[in-house]
Amino acid sequence: MQLSSDKEGKLTKLSVIIPCFNGADTIAAQLDALAGQQWSEPWEVIVSDNGSTDNSIEIVERYRNSLPGLRVVDASARRGQPYALNVGVQAAYGESVALCDADDEIALGWVQAMGNALLKHDFVACRMEISKLNPSWTLKSRRNPQDSRVQKYIYPPYLPHAGGGTLGFKRKLWEEVGGFDEAFPCLHDTDFCWKIQNMGVKLEFVPDAVIHIRFRTNIKGIFRQALSYAEYNVKIYKKYMAIDMPQIDRKRGLIDLLKFIIRFVLNIPRIRNKEAVALWAWKLGWNIGRIKGSVKYKVFAI
Repeated sequence: MQLSSDKEGKLTKLSVIIPCFNGADTIAAQLDALAGQQWSEPWEVIVSDNGSTDNSIEIVERYRNSLPGLRVVDASARRGQPYALNVGVQAAYGESVALCDADDEIALGWVQAMGNALLKHDFVACRMEISKLNPSWTLKSRRNPQDSRVQKYIYPPYLPHAGGGTLGFKRKLWEEVGGFDEAFPCLHDTDFCWKIQNMGVKLEFVPDAVIHIRFRTNIKGIFRQALSYAEYNVKIYKKYMAIDMPQIDRKRGLIDLLKFIIRFVLNIPRIRNKEAVALWAWKLGWNIGRIKGSVKYKVFAI
């Protein structure tokens, strides 16, 4: 693949891509973090705007001087993060790409750690940190799935994966697998991880590259996120079951669902504080989402 040159005639080694839709409340913190990064190799930042209706892009434009390699690309033709990511990668000059979300915040040294890792490996994921950007009550209802390794997929057991805003990869891999699948509004990152690993490429963990993750703090939002994740977990299960993913045990699934219903009913009197509400909102959303997905995609995945 031919590498494009930046304005100074240097070869861009790394393109940092931020998909953005109405990120005005948080994107400045991410851009501030990027402005404080240093790396010996040339790199750029691309904000892929998915049709923001707030002043996100006005905020981005303020960083032209502090981020000389900053570009904004129009990804408003279709709504959805996978489309915004594909537009951003397509516009990238770098031979390697690193992703980060508009509502998270990279730690000092992230660009250098990700850039150096991608000089050695084709496919990497950084470490998540969850305490900096989240109120303490959210930490009692959510765990850090990517603190010391890439994430395991255990139901049913399959290949490891990583959050989309933590991934780095050679641009050629994105081309070879056909980019991010827009049929997955969420879990497109898991699907992307599996497509690449099914090509025989290992997903490497980069512990020195850290990103501070921001959880949702609205109970309704927590429920809806769990519902969506669970529904698309069923869709991705159906897709990879047709390849080589083990099938879910129907008996175990029904027993686990029954146990959840009993636990939920018994715990209703104890759901009194925000931590408990958030925890059970997530669990309820997840179980309803699995049922919804099983019906929608005509496959048992409870």
